[in-house]
Amino acid sequence: MSVADGKALEAPVPEVRRPQGRRRLHPAWIVAAVAFLALVGAAGFRAAPGVLMVPLQQEFGWSTTVLSAAVSINLVLFGLTAPFAAALMERFGIRKVTVTALALIGAGSALTVLVDQSWQILLTWGLLIGLGTGSMALVFAATIANTWFVKSRGLVIGILTAGSAAGQLVFLPFIAMLAQDPGWRQASLLIAAGALAVVPLVLKFLKNSPADAGVLPYGAEAPAAGEPVREPTPDTGPRTNAAMRALQVLRRASKVRTFWALVAGFAICGATTNGLIGTHFIPSAHDHGMPETTAAGLLAVVGIFDIVGTIASGWLTDRFNPRILLAVYYQFRGIGLLVLPLLLSAEIQPSMIVFVVIYGLDWVATVPPTAAICRETFGADGSVVFGWVFAAHQLGAAAAALGAGVVRDSTGQYTYAWFGAAAMCTIAAVISATIRRHSAPVPAA
Repeated sequence: MSVADGKALEAPVPEVRRPQGRRRLHPAWIVAAVAFLALVGAAGFRAAPGVLMVPLQQEFGWSTTVLSAAVSINLVLFGLTAPFAAALMERFGIRKVTVTALALIGAGSALTVLVDQSWQILLTWGLLIGLGTGSMALVFAATIANTWFVKSRGLVIGILTAGSAAGQLVFLPFIAMLAQDPGWRQASLLIAAGALAVVPLVLKFLKNSPADAGVLPYGAEAPAAGEPVREPTPDTGPRTNAAMRALQVLRRASKVRTFWALVAGFAICGATTNGLIGTHFIPSAHDHGMPETTAAGLLAVVGIFDIVGTIASGWLTDRFNPRILLAVYYQFRGIGLLVLPLLLSAEIQPSMIVFVVIYGLDWVATVPPTAAICRETFGADGSVVFGWVFAAHQLGAAAAALGAGVVRDSTGQYTYAWFGAAAMCTIAAVISATIRRHSAPVPAA
């Protein structure tokens, strides 16, 4: 059963104490701030593959395809872990899942310094970091927003999503410099340190729910005097297995056409961000004679404007039709990818700066409207549904990361990969614009 049924929840719900006096800052904003820092710490690895691919190739002689396979495994696990992580957060609490995820990222990054065989990079980059980052994926942002906020959810999702961009912004220039001198191993240790440094803050400040802090979610209306404040929670039942919950939600969502439209669009989103630009922009720029540190600096600028674009997208999502926003975002991204092969050169041209700014504003601006449509369509199941939609995002990213590596090894350049991605963006724009509007959340039958 879910809130979407319009029926009273049968599972017991926690009573929340009415806060006494006026609070200068609602605890939800403290939780959001810690969640932002956790996403920054977890995002360090997102910047790493593109920077570390060339140094690893030079030291071990591994092909672009081999390293792309490691990134693809990471991205697949990154995506497939997300819906189960959302269910685990409902079952065991946000704090425990977040700490475990950060520990996995730290361990995977630190152990990378010991690799000397290609299968080992598949284990560290792929398995350990994939599981860790998947549990700290964008579904984490949706879960925080849906649990702690009634008002300004779109804005909060935009801010938290920008945490991933901030992580790229903070880590990328340092990773690029360390990868050149003293070496890529020190860069891997920096990523591990960044993930583990956030753990104490999570343990102290990241509450699982408003009930733990004795308050209502931010923006929720207080009940009439004398009535207990009750905090609605998804009706998963006290003994519901997290994996079973995730699969049950997938079964229900798969019967709704909107779900598949979001899956298709978000798969293309992942292919054109994490999979293609995030993994192969630096190697492609290197092919055109651009120094790796310079290309890394350009991606850092993408991160700067991604923060602006994603927060702005959250604000717009609270006010405009998210379907139209998605269509516009995807089409602009496709235009950028279409002209990118003409912009790459040994030196930075003004046209490349324009591309970086526009692509940055558009990078994950798709997240707030996509999460909003999930919540609008599926009600209390929205966070877990978004987890499955995000899984498609990462499957698309994995396919693009591997496919672009194969294209590079086969043709000696990335041009066909850029053109193919541009065409896919147009398809995503059309699909998004035609998503139907639901007057009420789909019942959880």
